[in-house]
Amino acid sequence: MTDNDPASGARTDFSDAMSYGDYLRLDRILDAQHPLSAAHDEMLFIIQHQTSELWMKLAVHELTSAVAAIRADRLQPAFKMLARVARIFEQLNSAWDVLRTMTPSEYTEFRASLGQSSGFQSWQYRAIEFLLGNRNMATLSVHAHRAEVMAGLDAILAAPSLYDEALMLVARRGIPAGELARDWRAQRPCDPAAIAAWRRIYEAPEKYWDLYELAEKLVDLEDYFRRWRFNHVTTVERIIGLKRGSGGTAGAAYLRKMLEVELFPELWRVRTEL
Repeated sequence: MTDNDPASGARTDFSDAMSYGDYLRLDRILDAQHPLSAAHDEMLFIIQHQTSELWMKLAVHELTSAVAAIRADRLQPAFKMLARVARIFEQLNSAWDVLRTMTPSEYTEFRASLGQSSGFQSWQYRAIEFLLGNRNMATLSVHAHRAEVMAGLDAILAAPSLYDEALMLVARRGIPAGELARDWRAQRPCDPAAIAAWRRIYEAPEKYWDLYELAEKLVDLEDYFRRWRFNHVTTVERIIGLKRGSGGTAGAAYLRKMLEVELFPELWRVRTEL
């Protein structure tokens, strides 16, 4: 008995070797979908959110590495990581298109099965926001029942965000970028000095090319992130209208408020001054 397919040369006997499914632990992944109702569309809802969490896990991995790279003045690897995160959010945007194939009546068939669970409780999404610089401490309380999650989020909050590291890099290059020594846990206010710093960079891109490229990578990332938030609102309104979210939030009204949050405000304000 041969362990290879003679037509392709591919190995076919994996009784004593690691296979594709073994490497990816597919048994565990594919056994993680357990609908709590008989509704056909609950499987779609579960897989949509599970795959989103997997993409967010990669985003946290890339953002954490990008922060470390910028801190070490390793900008080329950081650019690659930030570009990847932007594409991750492009992928997450496309996922809403699949979820929007579910109608309000189809969602109603299993919504009660969700109990108080809600995407608002995603600690990985919270980690992404904290890494990017949106340090809204009020959102931490939802994770208080999980000590290991709180410890991980607190570690992120105890250190500079991606945008903090970008501004500190600008300052290391001799361009004043405002007050940088601060409580990292606090929400950072928009700083006119940082606007002036980015304006100096944008007005002389040849002189500050890597900082100019960093600025555009950050804007690109936030652009995709904003689209993801907008598509989230649209999907929620399309499926549940203005009802409250399953976790108790104001639903679409809360999500619309989140559209106003700017991650890198000076990079958007500087465009008015150029």
